Amino acid sequence: MLKSKKIVLIMTDTQRTDMVSCYGSDLSTPSIDRISENGIRFEKAYTTQPVCQPARAGIFTGQYPHSCGSWSNSMGISDNTHSVGERLEKIGVHTAYIGKWHLDGGDYFGLGKAPKGWDPNYWYDMRNYIDELGNDDDRLRSRLSISMDDEEGIAEEFTYAHRCSDKAIDFLAKHGNEDFLLVVSYDEPHAPFLCPKKYSEMYRDFKFPMKENVRDTLEDKPDYQKAWAGNSRFADRENIDIDFLRWYLGCNSFVDYEIGRVLDFIEKFAPDATVIYTSDHGDMLESHCLNGKGPAAYEEITHIPMIIGYGDIEKGRVDTNPVSHINITPTILEMMGCEIPPVIDGKSLVPELEDAAVRVNSEVFFEFGRYEVDHDGFGGFQPLRAAFDGRYKLSVNLLDSDELYDLEKDSCEMKNLINDPEYASIRDRLHNAILENMNNTRDPFRGYYWERRPWRTDASEATWRYTGMTRQRGESDIFETKQLDYENGLPINELVRPKNQ
Repeated sequence: MLKSKKIVLIMTDTQRTDMVSCYGSDLSTPSIDRISENGIRFEKAYTTQPVCQPARAGIFTGQYPHSCGSWSNSMGISDNTHSVGERLEKIGVHTAYIGKWHLDGGDYFGLGKAPKGWDPNYWYDMRNYIDELGNDDDRLRSRLSISMDDEEGIAEEFTYAHRCSDKAIDFLAKHGNEDFLLVVSYDEPHAPFLCPKKYSEMYRDFKFPMKENVRDTLEDKPDYQKAWAGNSRFADRENIDIDFLRWYLGCNSFVDYEIGRVLDFIEKFAPDATVIYTSDHGDMLESHCLNGKGPAAYEEITHIPMIIGYGDIEKGRVDTNPVSHINITPTILEMMGCEIPPVIDGKSLVPELEDAAVRVNSEVFFEFGRYEVDHDGFGGFQPLRAAFDGRYKLSVNLLDSDELYDLEKDSCEMKNLINDPEYASIRDRLHNAILENMNNTRDPFRGYYWERRPWRTDASEATWRYTGMTRQRGESDIFETKQLDYENGLPINELVRPKNQ
């Protein structure tokens, strides 16, 4: 059984797979490549939701955003949801979180306070960084680097990334011989693209390879995507200019350098540690006439890099099975020898790490609820549930039309096959998987309307009771007692059962 009592989870923000060289990118990311050379690179890894906070909810709780109350930015996870840090702290593991957290329900920067389960001596979210800068000029400078193309540039020591690395290095030097989970969560390469000038200069004349789908003007796609695209659909699609790209890619190289600094100290002070690397989501970068991230299941924002390496992990393997952020927490728990409670939605990848012939997930699921509760301008509530089986991807867009893609034949997701009769059985199989996953995970938005899509000719009649089942939380664990049956007040015997009313 694969075990690891020392784990370092390194993550970036808004880093696409085609920004990482071991995934075939033209960009150079030698530090991330080091992890790949010393481990298993997952070619088909997906976020749980392509937004910062919901993605982190999936990573650090092992529950889907809909399961833990974190389906939008600025929505804290539910009080009865417990992070992987809380669970490991209970069994005596030293848990430290350094970097962007985004799960406390505060603003973009956070609350500056360590939540339950994490060592307060190492807690360092973005609010801590802003407060540490002190004066207003430095705070402003930390947010406007993209417009500060001056001779002075930004000092490495000034950046959030560098200070996060410094704290991680300090932890490794002092605690590398303990049982630990260390999280290093960089904000980079997310805007405002804060990096020393030498990195942005690397990309002054660089032409980022655009995919064929920059020419997709969304004729057979949902109307909400056309609204999101706006006038981009009518612009010159042959001459796309992304004004921030130079700084974005510069910050991509800078964060790779910072990751390398941490890897050096892992190799020195905790050479037996397992390293997990991922990013929360990507950016559309004009594919399908869209920018940023939002309510879509397109590869550019849902398909993320993910590598597990070092320690006792097989070196240099490429895994082509579908995996998800939802698998990370249960994998860490199993490797640490901690029981995986029933409330965890994901499955551990340990069997797949141990044996290349094993496939843990038949499908992976991702979703969308809302971009941010504090902001308008992002399309509002756009409920989406999607499934991917390694080749076919179905996206059910509740308030609009739906999408089906065959990524083997159409890797750029240009042709929507939702009404193609040749794909009906595949479409319906993935649809059934989505409905089953919504039921199994107690999705609070589940109901007959997800089943009764225009193309689903065998859908059940609409009923107010839907399935008529009660679906209570899992069995008792160290954090909560067994729930009671509404009918008799006694501990439940069956989690899923008919409700008598």
